[in-house]
Amino acid sequence: MKRIRKSDEVMVIAGRDRGRRGIVLRVDGDRVWVEGVHMVKKHLKPNPNTQTQGGIVEREAPLHISNVMIYNPVEKKPGRVGFRKLADGRKVRVFRSTGESVDV
Repeated sequence: MKRIRKSDEVMVIAGRDRGRRGIVLRVDGDRVWVEGVHMVKKHLKPNPNTQTQGGIVEREAPLHISNVMIYNPVEKKPGRVGFRKLADGRKVRVFRSTGESVDV
């Protein structure tokens, strides 16, 4: 089970976008793509076969997973995540500081 998953709200804790929040679009190994964070300009060639127009496109670039933390809405700051097993046998993510479940 991963600590950070798709559609989690995270906060960047290191790098040029430190302090920015966003929703995780994709997780791939130790890299995460966060909506509206770490934007880069990509130069695209036109491709008439797929009707794509060339030009400069701004898109999200991946961040290392260690540079983001899950945002805790109760404390209004990022929090560390641990795991807890429930009575029915399910394993859930919980915030270490408050003990509240991350998964709703």
